[in-house]
Amino acid sequence: MKALVIGGGIGGLTTALSLHATGIDVEVFEQVPRIEALGVGINLQPNAVRELIELGLGDELARVAIETAALSYYNKLGQLIWSEPRGIAAGYRWPQYSIDRGDLHLILYAAACSRIGSEKIHTGHRFSHFVQTAEGVEAHFVDRANTGSLPSRKGDVLIGCDGIHSAVRSQLYPDEGGPVSSGRIQWRGVIEAEPFLDGRSHVTIGSSQRRAVIYPISRKVAATGRSLINWITVLGKQAASDVPGTWDRRAPKERFFEHFKDWNFDWIPFADLIARTEEIYEYPKDDREPRPRWTFGRVTLLGDAAHPMRPVGSQAGSQAIVDARVLAHALGTTRSPEEGLEQYQARRLAPMKAMVLRNRQFGPSIIMEMAEERAPNGFNRIEDVIPRSELEEISRSFKADAGFDPEQLNRRPSFDVPQHVGQHA
Repeated sequence: MKALVIGGGIGGLTTALSLHATGIDVEVFEQVPRIEALGVGINLQPNAVRELIELGLGDELARVAIETAALSYYNKLGQLIWSEPRGIAAGYRWPQYSIDRGDLHLILYAAACSRIGSEKIHTGHRFSHFVQTAEGVEAHFVDRANTGSLPSRKGDVLIGCDGIHSAVRSQLYPDEGGPVSSGRIQWRGVIEAEPFLDGRSHVTIGSSQRRAVIYPISRKVAATGRSLINWITVLGKQAASDVPGTWDRRAPKERFFEHFKDWNFDWIPFADLIARTEEIYEYPKDDREPRPRWTFGRVTLLGDAAHPMRPVGSQAGSQAIVDARVLAHALGTTRSPEEGLEQYQARRLAPMKAMVLRNRQFGPSIIMEMAEERAPNGFNRIEDVIPRSELEEISRSFKADAGFDPEQLNRRPSFDVPQHVGQHA
């Protein structure tokens, strides 16, 4: 079997590695001229870390990432609402990691070049369209500058891993239009500073009208006694339609800093961190309406191309990684490409639709909205505002919906496929 993967991001490269591990021939096509690091943070939940470890990338991750010890929520006054252990400390067999997105991307890229072959990772290939027949699928490309066509490629399946602005999805749903705007923009930056709390915490502060997410992302920097801190800020609804959906749009801090200038708490000088950050990026918090199907014969969608979601609960990257492994398992254990893609869709579409819709309602950070609504001026004891049992249920429910309930994840069989299983000819 030959697979064509459109997109060389985290989802695309994980898909390629997963297919290769299953014994499927694979090529990757990425539109940028070269794959390089982009220094912003990403969280990998235990369900995604498990898949990367089972792909043989555990040592590389452990060498560069921070093993997240705790997840904590604070109100706008810096008072603790809820905190819980994460990863191994929470009973998982696998850790949770916070990592520089560029480091993760380069780990995947290096593994793909080593295992699959650098000659099968094609950059500068902008996907144009596909032509599907009963015997296979042919992908057509133009060069990134749109100055001419590139040779087409034929395969048995085509997987669109090309993000929220997916060209593959556009061909499948030509009348869909652009992403659905939340009306919110997020600003993000990275800065080296003194560690906060235990140096391994992921924290969220505020509410939907004024929110910050903060976590360390570099084990190398941590080894020096310092911390490389990734931070994100979000304000209430604004005119976000003029912000392009790219990760590399620079923005002046004056666009948002006024709203956070008093956020220096005794446990983190957050306003000072923003003030000292030199490079700040902005990005709209968009998604798309869930679609009734991703799979059309020999073509399917994966990750943000299939189920772009608002960045709530650190799920988009993790779910793309899980998608990749489920897809490879399905193709490696079924009798035909079409059957494999349908099985992948049957397993992933419904839970991802539910997550996209739930993330529009704040996900697990709903507890911050509850604290703001019930105690806008702060509290002496959070138990007087939100019963602990209610907080525990919100946490438990989100983990179950996102596929990383500890008990279920720990006992779930691996998605590894023995080489002799399935039809890969």
